Amino acid sequence: MFIISGPELVIAQCKAGMVGSFPALNARPQSLLDEWLHRITEELAAHNRDHPNRPAAPFAVNQIVHKSNDRLEADLETCAKWQVPIVITSLGAREDLNTAVHGWGGITLHDVIDDRFAHKAIEKGADGLIAVATGAGGHAGKLSPFAIIQEIRQWFDGPLALSGSIATGGAILAAEAMGADFAYIGSPFIATEEANAVDGYKQGIVEGRAGDIVYSNLFTGVHGNYLRASIEAAGLDPDNLPEGDLSTMNFGGGNGSKAKAWRDIWGSGQGIGVVDRVESVADRVDRLEREYLAAKERLRI
Repeated sequence: MFIISGPELVIAQCKAGMVGSFPALNARPQSLLDEWLHRITEELAAHNRDHPNRPAAPFAVNQIVHKSNDRLEADLETCAKWQVPIVITSLGAREDLNTAVHGWGGITLHDVIDDRFAHKAIEKGADGLIAVATGAGGHAGKLSPFAIIQEIRQWFDGPLALSGSIATGGAILAAEAMGADFAYIGSPFIATEEANAVDGYKQGIVEGRAGDIVYSNLFTGVHGNYLRASIEAAGLDPDNLPEGDLSTMNFGGGNGSKAKAWRDIWGSGQGIGVVDRVESVADRVDRLEREYLAAKERLRI
């Protein structure tokens, strides 16, 4: 949810009962991160005082651990100041980072695309894992959710979330049935009133289908899923994209284009075919809950 997630979206998600998260890099300049965490912390605390019987869910901050992120140490210091309850890490697992988060009482969840990376993350002290399966929005893996969850659950019984095309309450129940503890949902929340996305991006989610998603590593050097229409609008051929370069974490459009990932090239998962409108976060979460309960009733669970 690079660029998309900010305080408005996170606060709305937490108040609705789900963990809201945002990448630390969304707060620009770096000093803005302190302001965002102050606002989120204060507004959720006020909500909890006013609604003791329905407190807000905790929030999370996503940290890119790749060497290209020269803000990481400063961002971690700011997270420590506000004692962020959940830190989500990706593109690199670091033992010292996990130790630092544990020092202020937080927990860490690490994005993984296969079992090998899952082992590395836990060995370096991550508390839990986010299995990023095929079809997830933005940076995504290539493995079936069945395959990656089965392999991880052979040896790991800690917190495990599943990411990849989850857009309905029934899909949340299916993730649980496979062995995940949580569903990790992104793309449907791009098409919400609180999301920091331009109207064209939100409408692209509403109008898009699974067949409109293109998997490429051109835009950041890491393979990810993007909306075909945004690639075409940048003057590129979605069916003939060159390879990207991880060594430089290239955020340019490549192939002579000045388009940038996330700003012009819009990330999206394959599950958007069921997103039929732009609505509030509260309405979307209510719908997911109704669908989840209906799915359980159908299966008499």
